[in-house]
Amino acid sequence: MSLPNEELVSLKKFYQMREQTDQLLEYIDGVVYMSPSPSTVHQRLSMRLAAQLYNLLESDDCEVFSAPFDVKLSNENIPGDKVVIPDLSVICDKSGLDDQQYTGAPTMIIEIINPSNQAHDLITKLNLYMQYGVKEYWIVNPLLNTIMVYALNEKAKYEQKDIVREKGIVTSTVLPNFSVDAEKLFQQ
Repeated sequence: MSLPNEELVSLKKFYQMREQTDQLLEYIDGVVYMSPSPSTVHQRLSMRLAAQLYNLLESDDCEVFSAPFDVKLSNENIPGDKVVIPDLSVICDKSGLDDQQYTGAPTMIIEIINPSNQAHDLITKLNLYMQYGVKEYWIVNPLLNTIMVYALNEKAKYEQKDIVREKGIVTSTVLPNFSVDAEKLFQQ
């Protein structure tokens, strides 16, 4: 959901806005998007996935980061500024990490759908992550108890690699030892 503002905002103004609020704000080409506060279910899912990824990657070159953590998407061939706050980011190229954020394209991103911003995750971010070369994008939807996995193909376009609803196991294409049992993930 974007903030009701007809004028585009500079990146500098965006960072000033963020200093004046506790809201989670994202920035895409001059438009500021406000993320809703995560629900209990959202937090439960995020923690389960983060714990599993953390344990898997503990002795690996990759690292998992959970929201709120800024990812400034970067690609020399794409103009404009994009600062997003994925629910979970797996970063294997750590050269873009600094004290405040990651600049570049994470290897994998997981977003957990919130009823008030479904289109943002399902359309805007899916296209954005594909454009910037995020190798794998998972969309976890607690409203439908589904997990959708998109992976870049040889033409740098997302292909849906897997989808499960309520039951079944989903395995990552970029982290082959990472698989999620939907029934366990969505249990209350």
